[in-house]
Amino acid sequence: MADSSGKPSVLFVCVHNAGRSQMAAAWLTRLAGDRVEVRSAGSNPGASVNPAAVEAMAEVGIDISAETPKILTVDAVRESDVCITMGCGDTCPVFPGKRYLDWKLDDPAGQGVEAVRPVRDEIKTLIEGLIKEIAPETTA
Repeated sequence: MADSSGKPSVLFVCVHNAGRSQMAAAWLTRLAGDRVEVRSAGSNPGASVNPAAVEAMAEVGIDISAETPKILTVDAVRESDVCITMGCGDTCPVFPGKRYLDWKLDDPAGQGVEAVRPVRDEIKTLIEGLIKEIAPETTA
């Protein structure tokens, strides 16, 4: 499971690509560094990233304020080794040889940062498990 660079690639999908998938992409980028290629998208992207998600991530030192919601494309799925939908019933195009996971996460849309913090922390735990599985650190 890897692209031409030898890195596994992960696509996070939620409806608006404004909260959960953005936080997951940011956590994976922070925790796995350059060992994983990270994408996120939505089937019906919002106008901007959820401000409460931006604030919750800023509290842990991760700035997602410059991110923008992106439309889910067939190519994004085709180019990813692992596609993770985020508890929103999204349909992802299915390709043989890809791995599909569905993480049941509360939707933080329209909620304050207090409601987003536990979702942020749950995503971090899920990401840590994913990294151990697809891109464990190698010791020289």
